[in-house]
Amino acid sequence: MSSGGQKPAANRMTLQTFKARLGGAKKGHALLKKKRDALKTKFQALLKDIVDTKLEVGNGLKDASFSYAKAQWANAGDDITATVLERAKRPSVTCRLHADNIAGVSIPIFKMIHDPTVDTSSQTLGVAHGGAVIGACKDTYLKAVTNLIKLASLQTAFQTLDEEIKMTSRRVNALEYVLIPRIEEIMQYITQEMDEQAREEFFRVKKVVEKKKSKLEKERLEMLAAGPVAEAIDAPSMLDNKKDADLVF
Repeated sequence: MSSGGQKPAANRMTLQTFKARLGGAKKGHALLKKKRDALKTKFQALLKDIVDTKLEVGNGLKDASFSYAKAQWANAGDDITATVLERAKRPSVTCRLHADNIAGVSIPIFKMIHDPTVDTSSQTLGVAHGGAVIGACKDTYLKAVTNLIKLASLQTAFQTLDEEIKMTSRRVNALEYVLIPRIEEIMQYITQEMDEQAREEFFRVKKVVEKKKSKLEKERLEMLAAGPVAEAIDAPSMLDNKKDADLVF
């Protein structure tokens, strides 16, 4: 608008400028509202997935702990953690970050990459006794890690969407309750000022016409009061074909 709270100039050019601003503000408000609705829809879907994945993670970790206890029991009660760490040279499970686009918002997505060839060093673990139980424990933990990475991805996307929805809602409210009413108020002020100027111009022209009529009427009355005016001499025209009267000397 105008700085310092001053009203803009009341003319048609300014009115057209604010009409264009109002159209842009309403269009932006509609687009942001659609974006907010799309984000809320995705937000609700993510919330359901997070609840289901949390249940799966809880059950998976419980099964993994029980499987780990069985593996230790199958290994004659010895702790297999040190042996597993000694044989693990490179990680067989890695996580990479990707981006997904939802209504113009970049959402981070974690993708798990599993390389079974790296686990060859641990395949001979428990050959003497308990090998099958240790393999089952490894598979159970792999499933639990997969669910953990999925849960981390969902929660990160959930938090990102939550912040974006809050920011978009603030923009929608600012346009709906602050900017658009302010532009409409200024347009109403400009229209009222232009109508007032038109009324003042009409009144001024009316006064000028009345004064002019009054002046002409006064001059006519003065001429009538001064008496009849001598008639002008009707001189012959040189363009007429009439013959002049003869002069006698």
